[in-house]
Amino acid sequence: MPDQPGARTGRPTALPLLPVGHNTARSALTCRYRCGDACSHDAPNRSLNTYFGDIVQQALSRRGVLKGSAVVALAAGGATLATSPAAAAPATSASGGRPPRGLDFEPVAPNTADAVTIPAGYAQQVVIRWGDPILAGAPRFDARAQSAKAQARQFGYNADYMALLDAPRRGHQLLVVNHEYTNEEIMFYGYVPAAPTREQVEIAWAAHGLTVLLVRADDCTGRLWPVVGDPLNRRVTATTPIRFTGPAAGSDLLKTTADPAGRTVLGTLNNCGGGTTPWGTVLSGEENFNQYFANAAAVTDPVTKARLARYGLPTGASQRKWELFDDRFDIGKEPNEPNRHGWIVEIDPYDPTSTPRKRTALGRFKHEAAEPRLTPDGRVALYMGDDERFDYLYKYVSKHAYKKGSSRAAREHNMGLLDEGTLYVAKFTGDSPAAEIDGTGKLPSDGEFDGSGEWIPLASGSVSHVPGMTAAEVYVFTRLAADKVGATKMDRPEDVEPHPTTGRVYVALTNNKDRGATGKAGPDEANPRNGNKHGHILELEERRGDASSKSFSWRLMLVCGDPEDPSTYFAGFDKSKVSPISCPDNVAFDPHGNLWIATDGAALGFNDGLFAVPVKGSERGHVQQFMTMPKGAECCGPIITEDRILIAPQHPGETDGATAENPGSRWPDGPGSIPRPSVVTVWKEKRR
Repeated sequence: MPDQPGARTGRPTALPLLPVGHNTARSALTCRYRCGDACSHDAPNRSLNTYFGDIVQQALSRRGVLKGSAVVALAAGGATLATSPAAAAPATSASGGRPPRGLDFEPVAPNTADAVTIPAGYAQQVVIRWGDPILAGAPRFDARAQSAKAQARQFGYNADYMALLDAPRRGHQLLVVNHEYTNEEIMFYGYVPAAPTREQVEIAWAAHGLTVLLVRADDCTGRLWPVVGDPLNRRVTATTPIRFTGPAAGSDLLKTTADPAGRTVLGTLNNCGGGTTPWGTVLSGEENFNQYFANAAAVTDPVTKARLARYGLPTGASQRKWELFDDRFDIGKEPNEPNRHGWIVEIDPYDPTSTPRKRTALGRFKHEAAEPRLTPDGRVALYMGDDERFDYLYKYVSKHAYKKGSSRAAREHNMGLLDEGTLYVAKFTGDSPAAEIDGTGKLPSDGEFDGSGEWIPLASGSVSHVPGMTAAEVYVFTRLAADKVGATKMDRPEDVEPHPTTGRVYVALTNNKDRGATGKAGPDEANPRNGNKHGHILELEERRGDASSKSFSWRLMLVCGDPEDPSTYFAGFDKSKVSPISCPDNVAFDPHGNLWIATDGAALGFNDGLFAVPVKGSERGHVQQFMTMPKGAECCGPIITEDRILIAPQHPGETDGATAENPGSRWPDGPGSIPRPSVVTVWKEKRR
């Protein structure tokens, strides 16, 4: 299949759904630097409790045909803005009428182009790149003259979760961005993995964390322009002091040589999914933190060893060798330091002098997402996934209610809502006979994989609900607490997003190749597809729509993969009319209630991308691809508003064998450059 579809001909063109002869997912380079080769090791969860995960449903086997469309691509060529020559005609729905509101685009075809490819009639702009100046005095980016001092004042690496907030200045907004991880081999010329320099390590520390950036919004288009040096701009890095709050703060489990009080930690690592609170702060989840540490084999205490193993801490040297430059990354010297990572971080983007906080009441695991909704009585419910094979879905419900208003008293009250409440973990039950679940994805006789579930309490403040564990142990070793209460194992629960009006909760389960493998959890109604390499989307509805409820119903809305595969399912929609989709990761809703899905590690041979799907009405399940990423990149963000769509192509060029000298991508700056993770805004052109 060619890298890009042909030019628009004025009539629908049949597009091949899948490239031929290629079936790879993440590169080895991505696995090494993103998660420490997690999938090459046994999953840390070796408990024997029942399992939940991925699913499939039977559907038609006819290969689909997408409606043809011209595409617009921001290719590696140095340009920051690309537009189509003319606005495209509105797309039509599958039934031939007008498409649902917010989805009037013609889907792009799967491809392997080194570009951000978008529908005809849309334009795009790179808002900011890794290394661009943020703070006053920051130098322009120079790939061959990087420094830690400069990077601490420049935009960080590998953006993931993003929030776009109202700003105190008219015509401006605040962009808050996570920086998940660094890939030193494609960042630095002359990098030697076995022997990094101190400067390279300190640059990497400075490239982690978060960025707060004031941006100017163009009233006529979707463009955004960074306001460099604004007083609200801020960088949080791997060395920024952060305060522990909540019931585990000060616990012996958090104390180290440098912090004998157990209340202040340096930095935040591997920030992935997140959320935005009703009181205007941003939540950032620390995900694959385990990979930064080394030498767990030096620990001899059997209890500590078991705890380290459950979180996948390396027994030998780390990939990045940070332990050579700071003892806190050497578990043999500081066995409690890993306990200080894997939390939800809350940052106040409106106060650049404030100290970020790690909220211990929300538990410690590989956090993906922290999306809130309010209960009928005004309390805050927060949904969180633990991104690991066979790990769990969590919820937190605050003890106190949210107070509306911007007064100092209301804000101080709200800033404490994530310190007092109850932490829960999910258990799922299917409603079909076990004999009907055979691992192939064949539908049970009732025609749907669905069932009921319950939220099992783990701890409330200083009270543990888990026999044999103190409350502090529940919060610090949340995975072990969930094992004990029989939570349902899932297929890498990543982003979790409540619908803005219905309150239904949508969970992206990215994949789990070990489903049904020897010695691993086999199929059940919640995960009937063995070897789940494409993932699925779960829809969860709590009793009476109350986010504080302890019971819920669930169903699988999407089972991803090639529509020709009988084990895929698109909410019952005609599979000949959908885009193929693999490995859902981040999810978001647009103002019209449509679900948008960003993928990571698509295992169908084409680049990752952004997809949209209605969750109700006759178009429910009609997945359409809106854009594709450059080579080696996953799609992160996303933010969908009436005016623009923001996404972050993460780790472009992260392909096997790639280095700064031999890059796997030239995006976004073109020939002669190294790839630079960036933020992109896309908007629909006005018709002339």
